[in-house]
Amino acid sequence: MILPLFSRLIKFGMFNNLSMSTRKRIVVLGGGFAGVNFIKKFSKNTQHEVVLIDQNNYHFFPPLLYQVSTAFIEASNISYPFRRMFQGKENVRFHLGKFLHINQAEKVVVTDTGELSYDYVVFAMGTKTNYFGMENIKNNSLPMKTIDDALVMRNRILLNMERAVQAKTLAEKEKHLNIVIAGGGPTGVEVAGMLAEMGLKLANKEYPEVKDLKTNLYLVDAMPVLLQPMSKKSQDEAYDVLSKLGVHIVLNTAVKDYDNGKVIFSDGSEIETEVLIWASGVVSQDVTGISEESLGRGKRILVDPYNKVIGTNNIFAIGDIALEMSDSDFPNGHPQLAQVAIQQGSLLAKNLELIINNSTPKTVFRYNDKGSMAIISKYKAVVDLNKNTFLKGFFAWIIWLFIHIIPLIGFRNKAKLLSNWLWSFITNDPTLRLIIRPDDKD
Repeated sequence: MILPLFSRLIKFGMFNNLSMSTRKRIVVLGGGFAGVNFIKKFSKNTQHEVVLIDQNNYHFFPPLLYQVSTAFIEASNISYPFRRMFQGKENVRFHLGKFLHINQAEKVVVTDTGELSYDYVVFAMGTKTNYFGMENIKNNSLPMKTIDDALVMRNRILLNMERAVQAKTLAEKEKHLNIVIAGGGPTGVEVAGMLAEMGLKLANKEYPEVKDLKTNLYLVDAMPVLLQPMSKKSQDEAYDVLSKLGVHIVLNTAVKDYDNGKVIFSDGSEIETEVLIWASGVVSQDVTGISEESLGRGKRILVDPYNKVIGTNNIFAIGDIALEMSDSDFPNGHPQLAQVAIQQGSLLAKNLELIINNSTPKTVFRYNDKGSMAIISKYKAVVDLNKNTFLKGFFAWIIWLFIHIIPLIGFRNKAKLLSNWLWSFITNDPTLRLIIRPDDKD
């Protein structure tokens, strides 16, 4: 009777002080791909405590964020609560709060909702939108980095459609319908393709006063090509498909300002619009408390081959926020992609366990490049598996579909998303165009 009771008290923490000298607390900042995959692997070692800090109470899947912003899928399809995710893991805790700074001398992480002591810290906060110092664009454009951003964008676009219907003049109607997308990378291309499909398939049916949304789409990039990091075949395919959908592609031109409802370009031209979607770059989250010597290009945290922050002994960084330049295949640092974050999180879990046990890690990080891909429009995608393998069209779209559903957290999300996705594509008639939360700026 006494022994079973004693073991239960230990399990639920009443005698944890008995092992305080060996039990360590690992604080993980950020619940994206890197942080979640680290916790999944490391939490199997129940001797230590893991605390996840995030300003949201859910993990979400950024590659499908643009489909939330274009009212094609629900936000719940690509998100999952952390507390639900870690049910049954007695050594994992969640702290809702925004990171403010780290005090290395006192081994404390400070958030806007409290302080947490640590033995080891893992920075996995990812990136934020880079406005390149342009305040008007920061204050007036629509970014797409979070679920909140996607919902704001969805409502802005839908509200503008209604305003265009009620417009009295052609100039006023065009201003409401014009959409400028700054950034010709995967995000910009995917948003442009989805909005063009909406204009082609839905505008005539639901907005007869508007007729055709696609002719009011502008995709702008300072580079001479779309999808700059991908192969030339992918770049050409994206240009051809979007052009056929009626998207106005403007290359070798940068957005310089956005004020009083006008987007101003580097060549001096202007477009009147109430929607400037900013998909033109990212920069690392602020990491106050980390020395300047430990920061590299784009404010990314410099790490060694084991993802330990340069100049520290117990701080690590993984995912988009980390910059490791010792990988011979990526001498300028790894690309800020989900696969890099996933692989770094999994490997650090193994290495940190060895470090805690005073052993030397045996495996340095080497990125296994599985290729890159982008969806362009319905049944149209491009996939670069390696330097010599390029796929496009329907087969590439199928690969894109399953690659982006398989990693989703939780079976409910996968099943629900797949059914909703297929139904919307087959019918060309998604039913999520609900103006639920008006844009704060409106």
